[in-house]
Amino acid sequence: MALIGITVCRKLEDYRQSILHTGGEVRVLEPSAGLAALDGVDGLLLTGGEDVAPARYGEEPDPTVVDVDPARDEFEIGLVGAARARGIPILAICRGVQVLNVACGGTLVQDIPSQVPGAGEHSFKVPPNEPYLLAHEVWVDKDSLLLKVMSERLEGADTCEVNSRHHQAVKAVARGFRVSATAPDGVVEAIEDPAAHFCVGVQWHPENFWRTGEFRALFEAFLAAAGKPRDLRI
Repeated sequence: MALIGITVCRKLEDYRQSILHTGGEVRVLEPSAGLAALDGVDGLLLTGGEDVAPARYGEEPDPTVVDVDPARDEFEIGLVGAARARGIPILAICRGVQVLNVACGGTLVQDIPSQVPGAGEHSFKVPPNEPYLLAHEVWVDKDSLLLKVMSERLEGADTCEVNSRHHQAVKAVARGFRVSATAPDGVVEAIEDPAAHFCVGVQWHPENFWRTGEFRALFEAFLAAAGKPRDLRI
């Protein structure tokens, strides 16, 4: 059974349940443990939360960037580097995809409403007991691992609806990565590293659907990759 390390966030339970209900075990990665928190871990799940500090990608902060945690940035960026060096599969969600992109040399849109002309709404306010409410479509690239993984959800198409609660997004994609999904307004909704066994980041919150299973296949693919011996992760 694969052991998945999950980064600490304010709304941890849905991430835990998504892994447990897909047959994995969970270790919550405490920053106090440093990079040793990854020892024995088979997969890394980067969770949602605060904005990534713009200094991490060489920019001055926009006035809209008010909720940052530099210590968390430091820890999680370090985790990404260590996980990739060890060949550990990565699934990154919301803030997680932003951390992944920055850790690998990319940049972020600091505020979609003010920096992306013609952007649609991405920061939907939803009732606490309804985080799974669908907000907009994503268009999935036909040649991507993401489309292969989500083929059942897509039902032969290359679009599906997702929930959405973010005001930042990937801007310049990290070297070696590719965009694997976008919103209709062009905002990046997913990236992946084709050279890695499994390194996928999505901007929406698939973990909120653990009860109903719309994105179960994404977690199943992540767990399957994490369960392989490292010398077979090619």
